[in-house]
Formats: sequence, C-alpha cells, structure tokens
Amino acid sequence: MLRVAPLQTPASWPALLFAIVLLLQGCSLLPKKDAGTEDGRQPVAADAPSTGDAFTLEVRGPDAVRDYLALHLEIQRYSKIPDLGATELSRLMVAAEANARELLGTLGYFTPTLTLELNETPGAKAPRQVVVTVDPGPPTRIGAVDIGFRGAIADDPAAAAQREAIRAAWTLRTGQLFTQQAWDNAKTVGLRSLTAKRYATGSVATSRTEIDADKSEAKLGVNYDSGPAYRFGPLDVRGVQRYSADGTRRIARVPTGADYDQQKLLDAQQRLASSGYYDSVFLTLDTNVTDPQAAPVIAQVREAPLQKVVAGVGFTTDSGPRVSLDHVHNQMPLLGWRAVSKLSIDQKTQSLGTDWNGIPDDTGWRWFGSGLLKHETAGTYDTDSGRVRAGRGRTGDRIERSLFLQYDYATNQGSGAPPSASALSANWGWTGRYFDDNTTPTRGQGLSLELGLGQTLIGERAPFIRSYIRWLGILPIGTVQGTDGGAARSSRLQFRAESGAVIARDNAQIPTTLLFLTGGDTTVRGYSYRQIGTERSDGAIVAGRYLGVGSVEWQRPIVWNGKLSDFESAVFVDAGSVADKFGELKAKVGTGVGVRWRSPVGPVQADVAYGVDTKKYRLHLRLGFSF
Repeated sequence: MLRVAPLQTPASWPALLFAIVLLLQGCSLLPKKDAGTEDGRQPVAADAPSTGDAFTLEVRGPDAVRDYLALHLEIQRYSKIPDLGATELSRLMVAAEANARELLGTLGYFTPTLTLELNETPGAKAPRQVVVTVDPGPPTRIGAVDIGFRGAIADDPAAAAQREAIRAAWTLRTGQLFTQQAWDNAKTVGLRSLTAKRYATGSVATSRTEIDADKSEAKLGVNYDSGPAYRFGPLDVRGVQRYSADGTRRIARVPTGADYDQQKLLDAQQRLASSGYYDSVFLTLDTNVTDPQAAPVIAQVREAPLQKVVAGVGFTTDSGPRVSLDHVHNQMPLLGWRAVSKLSIDQKTQSLGTDWNGIPDDTGWRWFGSGLLKHETAGTYDTDSGRVRAGRGRTGDRIERSLFLQYDYATNQGSGAPPSASALSANWGWTGRYFDDNTTPTRGQGLSLELGLGQTLIGERAPFIRSYIRWLGILPIGTVQGTDGGAARSSRLQFRAESGAVIARDNAQIPTTLLFLTGGDTTVRGYSYRQIGTERSDGAIVAGRYLGVGSVEWQRPIVWNGKLSDFESAVFVDAGSVADKFGELKAKVGTGVGVRWRSPVGPVQADVAYGVDTKKYRLHLRLGFSF
C-alpha cells in the first residue's frame, strides 16, 4: 500500500507570500515612462479646461442699448465657469439671442437685428469671446392710451374730477417712446393718484399692451378698481402710557367724518411727530371694517422721555461756531405744558430762553409763553436785552395765527449806542405757507404779517405802531432734462421781499430789539450779519425804524454726464436798506453765484456774494429751508 506523507509548511510562509503580493500591486502605482515623453509626464489634452474665465462678452451697438444688454444678458453669468465646453457655450448663445430680444423689447425695440459670434482668443483673458452685434431698429412709440375705471369711482358724479385728474396726470402720452419701465411707472403713478383720495384700497384690475411691430406702435390699456370710498372715523391711539390719548387726538386733528385723504393723514402724522411728545408715530387707515364711511385711523406711537437734555454744536457764516444746550420737559409741574429751554453761545450772540406751550383745545388754539435773555452785537454796539411773551396761537395746515402781549427791554453799550429803553405791546401775527413742499419747495409762496401796538416805558411815555411784512415767491420758468430721457426738473425764479416800520414820535425811546437791522445769509448776501443799519455821522451803525429788502434769484438744475444731478446753480441780486426816515432809505446791493444741493437732510446752499458797498466778497452757507 502506497502512503503519501503530508508536507509540513512553516507558519511564516503564508505571511511572506502575502507581503510579496502587496509589493507587486504597489509597483503599479508608481509613475511610468510614456513612449511620447522623455520625463514620464502625461501629455495635456488640447481641450483641457482652463483655470480662468470661460469667455468674455462684448456687445456692439448704439449707446442706448449696448450698456443695458452688457449688464443684463443672462449669458454673462456663465462666463466664470472654467470648464464650460464649446457645445454648452453654443447652446447658451442660442438662448442669449432670445434673451437679448426680450431685453430690447423692454426698451421699446421689437424689430432688432442680432448677430452672435464665437471667436477663439488664445492668450487673452479667456480662450473664447462672444460678440453680440445689435441693430435695435426703430423705437416703438405710444399710439393710444385707454384708462378705465371700475368700482365706486366709476359711477360716482363726485369722483368725476378725480377720474379726470388721473387721466391728466398720466405720464405716457401719445407719441412718446415706449419702454417697459415707463409703462410700469405710469400705472404706478395712476394708482397712487387713485389711492391718495377716497379710495384707499384701489388697485390695478387689468392692464394690456398691444404692440404693432410693423408700425412700431404701442396701444396701452389699464383698468383701475377703486374699491369702496372711505371716510375718516375716530382716532385709535395705541402705545400711550405717559401722555394723554385725548391730547394726542387734539394735536393730530384728524378730520373725522371727512373723505379719506392720504395727505391729510400724513399731515396729522407730521403734527404728532413734530410735537415732541413721541419718538415715532405711524398713522394708518383701518380698511378691515364693515363700514368704510367711518374707518378708524390707527395711531401707533412710541412716547418720548418725560425729560431730555441735548447738547449741540454748529457753524454759520454769519456768527461762526456755535454751541448749545437744550432741556425739554414734556409735562411741566402744575401746568402740564411742554417746556423747551435753550442756552446758545456763538461769536456774536449769547442767549438763554424758554418756550412753554399747552396742548391745543378742540378748536386748535393753544396757550403759550416764552422768555428770552440775550447779549448780541447789533451794528457797532453791544445790546443786552430781555423779552417776555404770553398769548394764544393756532397752527393749521397752511396758516399760523397768534395773539400775544409782549414786554421788551434793551440796554445798549458802546460808542454812539442808543439809550436804554423798554416797552409793552399787544401783537397779532399771521403766516401763510402755500408751497408745494414745505421742506424743498419748487413753486408757491409764503407771506408773514406782524402788527403791534405798544407804549414805551422809559423816558417820556409814547405810543408806537410796529409793522413787519415778509414775502417769498417761487415761480417755475421752464424745465431741464438730461439726455438720458429721465425725469425733468424745473428752473425757478425766487423772489423775496421784506418791509418793516416803527411809527412813533422822534423822541420816543424804542427798544432796539423792536427796530431793524439787516444783512447776512438770509437777507442781503455780500454783507455780514446785521451789518446794514442806520449810519450816523460818527460812523456808528445802529438799528433803524424803517426796513426794506428785495432779492431775485435764478435757480437751475445741473446736468452732469447727460443726467440730472442733485445740484443746482444759482445767480442772485440782493438789496437792502435801513433808515430812521422812510425817505432816507438807500439800498446796499449784493450780487453773486451759488450752488444748491438736494441733500438727504434737506437743501444745502453755498453762495459767494460781492458787496457793492463794501467792495468785498463773502461766503454764505445755509442748511435747510424755512419760512
């Protein structure tokens, strides 16, 4: 019998064989020398992706469309993809043509001729260049506009004027160029006119655009749905804790029962915001009511602190640098009035004053009182003066009225200074503002009148009459428009006049604070603050009994790079005079040029004026508009 003896394998052999297999597999990972290269590196394919931009885009055509397409073509978004292949780029160019036609349509060009090219640009910023050549064709113009109405406004005879006003204010007229933006803006302007009065929930019901590409003509149609007509209901004040809700109502003066008017709502909101009692105010009409004829007005307020101290610094070309400290108390003890006290110091004037104001009653009239101590340079002498005033006043949407008693005293110091004097007077004041905008007006006028009857209290007591008139008129005289076709603004002539008189016996000692001086930023430019007065034989300049000031100014918007800027140029002539006798008035003239800036915080004006009498130039700076 044959026996097979078993082979005995050492235990370490399997581990050795396994290690050899791993080494053989690792050798396959080492770099191999290729037949086509001597250094063993793989050759780079000719179409390997670049690490830079895939392509650049160039648009060729008229200025009116070139920049717009270069900015808005969607293909531009894919230029930064480094591994974008030629096939994908060709597909994007097909889509780019449709995109370009759509964009040109928004500009009013519906029959353009487009050519798209793909050029190889080795060695440039990108390996390829996409060139879009545009001939936009004739622009489309407005052929007809149909504006219709539905809802309560459609059949209400009382709304006829509003319907016609919306049509009259329509911004896209027959013959004008059509653009999608202008079309959208026109619909928005019409909707604002609809919702500004009576119809707070108005909307655009339907709109249509019919384009005749062969005639390059657009027919437009829009239908406005007015919804119901609304009237103001009661005022619902929310957020009051410290101050009276009834006081809020009397300050706001929302005309309960009147037709809804957005401007009246904004005026009420502004009255509350400027009252000083609230840090923030927001008024809305509650349209979620069953009776639109008595829709509540919701006033959401955040109250101001009971007391507040404010420090400030400033500068004027009239008086140089200024520092001030204000203290506000919104509920004085006992009276419950609002008190604003102020300390102000500059180079020519130092003053300490306080103003007290009560909350208006249901008729809008309020009690007020004030006191003022002042040291100032008046002409060529210094004056220490005081004033106490008490009375009633009423502030309306356009008109302010006041009736008050006033005590004045003035002590003058310096060579040739007038004698000290004091007086008691009864006064009436009236101011009317009829501007299109009370902060940055472009048209309208304002008139202020003051009349006082009084008696001097030092020396021989004598009666006197004091009158003062101030007028400002702004007259548009044409429009200025940029070459970009944007909105136009008007040029303006601004007229200003002041007149004052104090009628009394020659020997009556009238406080100099009731007499007149002029000159400075807001009166006669080219002269320093209150430099123009009555000139005596010794050269002293003192306040006089008669005042006359006149000014004419031409303001014109500035076009920069084809666009209307926020700046305007100004050319002006001012003249003013002060004298103790009417027949001795002799005008001192100032003339110059300036720049106006429509800044976010209000109009800023800078003027360089030449004083004809002084033969000197002066710089005048001013922030804001006030009348």
